[in-house]
Amino acid sequence: MSGLDPDELARLRTDLARIARGLDRATRGSDLTRSALSVLGTVAVRGPIGMGELAGVEGVNPTMLSRLAGKLEAAGLLVRDTDPDDGRAVRVAVTEAGAAEHRRRREERTRLLAAHVDALTPDHAARLRAALPALDALAGALRDAR
Repeated sequence: MSGLDPDELARLRTDLARIARGLDRATRGSDLTRSALSVLGTVAVRGPIGMGELAGVEGVNPTMLSRLAGKLEAAGLLVRDTDPDDGRAVRVAVTEAGAAEHRRRREERTRLLAAHVDALTPDHAARLRAALPALDALAGALRDAR
């Protein structure tokens, strides 16, 4: 079936969740939730984006996305405006402060992850590097399955 047995799949899921939680705990610094940070990151990377498309990318319902966008807008990290091609649609864009916050968090997480990867044995680091294409494919498959 998957090439991994149920115990290995559970281990993969648990390890990925522990890595994400560890990065979250170590890089806290504002009152933004993981979901809000994900929305900020998506808008920062993709540029101005319609709320409907953003809801699809983030896998959240439009009501929840509207609340998250409102919090990010109140914090000065996003702006909402009318889509110039469709006056009925709303799009969001990252502010200068939002781009700086996204960059700061990305750099902080990269430094933290690098320090821990550097502490691995050379064999483990090589195996992790070799696993990156498979992890990329898994992330893409999960994203596309929404």
